[in-house]
Amino acid sequence: MKPKASAVAGLLQATIPFGLALLLICTSFVVPAVCGENQVMGEIQFEGKSHVEKTSGVWIDGQYVGYLKELKGSRKVLLLPGEHVISVRQDGYEDFTERVAIQPGEKQIVAVAMQKSVTPPPSPITAEVKIEVNPSRAAVFLDGMFVGHVGEFEGAGRGMLVIPGEHRISIALPGYQTFDTNINPIANQKVKIKTELVKNGAPLSQPLSDTQTGQTTVPPATGNATAPAQP
Repeated sequence: MKPKASAVAGLLQATIPFGLALLLICTSFVVPAVCGENQVMGEIQFEGKSHVEKTSGVWIDGQYVGYLKELKGSRKVLLLPGEHVISVRQDGYEDFTERVAIQPGEKQIVAVAMQKSVTPPPSPITAEVKIEVNPSRAAVFLDGMFVGHVGEFEGAGRGMLVIPGEHRISIALPGYQTFDTNINPIANQKVKIKTELVKNGAPLSQPLSDTQTGQTTVPPATGNATAPAQP
């Protein structure tokens, strides 16, 4: 599989509110009773036909919740009754946005269809960034732009292509401290970022870095508890 190319369209810096009371996702750190049979909460199920849709990131009311194909089973999305805004994003595609009105005990299906956006042609001169972060379902942001989840940029034959120069990489997942780092690769350089996200309230850990055909420095996580997002 060829490395995934990312067009650096600009710098977008924003934050996602983590005090979102209207959203509950059934994950390992949520009390199981909350995620059981609940007559008050409504449920959202996502459908996507292609690999593009299935690997797209999902935001609900401004909160990143994961990539589309994982939001089922133990990670199904439960919402309080009322209106909610769903946004689905993928690098190189137009944002998919839909408003839903949830009723108590209701189950709604959101069929996601991503449309390619008009982007400038990719640069013929690039550097490659490989990312190994646990959990691998965490979202990856390049210069404030969502570009995918960690699993898309780790392993043999996978990587993120960037234009040589300074870039900000952020890796975020609800319930964990956001990992932020700066890189400054030269042409044809390979940069590897390896770390584990730290759960909220835990001490920071030291990431590891490795480079080939050049030198770069990957500093430790900042411990910033907010995640970048696109409005």
